[in-house]
Amino acid sequence: MALESNRLKPAKCYALLIIDASVGFTDPQDSPLGMRADDAIAAIQRLQQAVQARDWPVYFTSVVYERPDQQAVFREKLPALNVLSAGSALVEIDPRLNATPPAEVIVKTAASGFFGTDLAERLAADGVDGVVVTGFSTSGCVRATAVDALQHDFRVIVPREAVADRDPSAHSANLYDLNTKYADVLSLEETLARLAD
Repeated sequence: MALESNRLKPAKCYALLIIDASVGFTDPQDSPLGMRADDAIAAIQRLQQAVQARDWPVYFTSVVYERPDQQAVFREKLPALNVLSAGSALVEIDPRLNATPPAEVIVKTAASGFFGTDLAERLAADGVDGVVVTGFSTSGCVRATAVDALQHDFRVIVPREAVADRDPSAHSANLYDLNTKYADVLSLEETLARLAD
């Protein structure tokens, strides 16, 4: 039997979370983690403009490893993560997105943007009660961040066109599951309309 799911009430103030939109995830030619992301990047650009027009905060995350002992088990399971080392061009935010201030970049080592970072504290200080989670990949760091956002009591939107995954079936399955239990998975246009209210 399928679970019944309700839409969340709109937040008063949203932050845009752009998860791992680094070159390592958006360049399928030079990175083993890369995927085709042009459509998602274009959707994120539109969301960034909408959020910044409201003077709401924008946070990027980037996975960066400085030492071999950081997330050693995660990296053992997924050795391709080892390309995301400090100083590599692969950890830089995709140049198609504007990561200059007032946008902020949070360095992380785990899947969730909240784990081992001060993201929750920053959002609380900004007066945020909702987040729009975008980026890469849907089945990994986007999902982990969206679940943790809900667990920190933020209202969560995941715009389907603003996330992507290397595996289309994993992308679809995770969006379905997120919408059922953790977030409102909306179209880009529905998300923009909610941000404009």
